[in-house]
Amino acid sequence: MSLGAGILGCSGPALSDAERGFFAETRPYGFILFARNIDTPDQIRRLCADLRDAAGHEAPILIDQEGGRVQRLRPPHWRDHLPPLDQIRIAGPAGAARSMYLRSRLIAAELHDLGIDVNCAPTCDVARAETHPFLLNRCYGDDPQTVAKMARAVVQGQADGGVLSIIKHIPGHGAGQVDSHLELPRVDLPLDQLQATDFAPFKALSDVPFAMTAHIVYPALDPDRPATTSPAAIAAIRDQIGYPGALMSDDISMQALSGSIADRSRDALAAGCDLVLHCNGDMAEMRDVMAVSGTLQGAALERAQSALNSRRAPQPVDIAALEDELEALLKGAVHG
Repeated sequence: MSLGAGILGCSGPALSDAERGFFAETRPYGFILFARNIDTPDQIRRLCADLRDAAGHEAPILIDQEGGRVQRLRPPHWRDHLPPLDQIRIAGPAGAARSMYLRSRLIAAELHDLGIDVNCAPTCDVARAETHPFLLNRCYGDDPQTVAKMARAVVQGQADGGVLSIIKHIPGHGAGQVDSHLELPRVDLPLDQLQATDFAPFKALSDVPFAMTAHIVYPALDPDRPATTSPAAIAAIRDQIGYPGALMSDDISMQALSGSIADRSRDALAAGCDLVLHCNGDMAEMRDVMAVSGTLQGAALERAQSALNSRRAPQPVDIAALEDELEALLKGAVHG
């Protein structure tokens, strides 16, 4: 059973006939949902079932549900959460990791109920004073040890709720000073500093089955190409960080990258990414992604399949008790 090497979006809250036919033809590895795909719980359940039915396999379905500014599911149907960095500060050193576990377990319960089984979290980027605001309050701390500890709590909470994690943005986005959705960041730090700080949380979380690349140029690794399309940077992810799992690009349509969608996809795979993530649901672009990415084969197929094989059923839990514990840790802080 061949699977395409793309993870794709769709245009709205229900599949069009054209999307259904395209997904049946190309059999994408997985899908990702955004606010444009979200209406009610029952609608999302139908959409997830339809996506998997069209692709012809139990495709992973991803979402960005970090909490705070980046969360696709919102009230009234789903909980709101503080930005991660704000929650960690409020909970304090004694309660921060437990609070991140609790929120992640609650998020996982919501996702699993809908048929969503992969969350694009934790963010393992180490914050700095110069970190661009698009990322800053999505981080977990300004030192690698704290980031790794909080990220591990998130991974465990999601796993206990039957949801797989994606560590991002490998090898580290925290030193970026521009928004990679709009521009290409360049991080002119020496390799030893990158290894000691930015790479370290990813190394500590290297057992997580999925990782997402950073659209950033690191001259210490490659002076010209961002990590997503750089063979040297991907080699550093595999060898220096020691990441053995399924490696996906960040959204291939982001403006940090140059060239056509087909060229970007081809370059990401040639550099060593296993999977190409394309988020905006544009049919013409998705056709280009799937035309050049082909099917998963060899080591990429093994890594991608191994990630899916790590899916587990949720552990039984008292959701109300978790909510009460989290509220107590945050001392009634207003969410939003």
